[in-house]
Amino acid sequence: MQSLRGLLALVAIAFGVLTLFAGGRVLAGADPGYVVFRPLLVFNTLMGLAYVTAGVLIWRDLRRGRIAALAIFLLNLLVLAAIVWLYRQGAAVAVDSLRAMSLRTGVWLALFLGVAWLVRRAPALTPPAGRSPG
Repeated sequence: MQSLRGLLALVAIAFGVLTLFAGGRVLAGADPGYVVFRPLLVFNTLMGLAYVTAGVLIWRDLRRGRIAALAIFLLNLLVLAAIVWLYRQGAAVAVDSLRAMSLRTGVWLALFLGVAWLVRRAPALTPPAGRSPG
């Protein structure tokens, strides 16, 4: 289980670092080759920090990592729904942005499900020193 935990944490951190790098490049002026919907770019770049933080939490504290992964999944799902709606209304949202946001949402659903599975299988948490269980 420890190796799965490490893998989930590594995926979250790597995904965050890549998101920060890609978003930072475009914010600095690099042309991604498609129309950039700036609010989505800023959201995703900031979420890169959240991804890294969630990865560290997954490694250090599964229960908090689970909460972070769920929050990130739900935020990404909400933003995905919003940009799909905007796209259908004719806003300048690229199909590439829809695909990328779908990927992000799917990755975080998988990370959440993996961490939630580990939490269910983890032994009961040891109570703090000086406190008895129950």
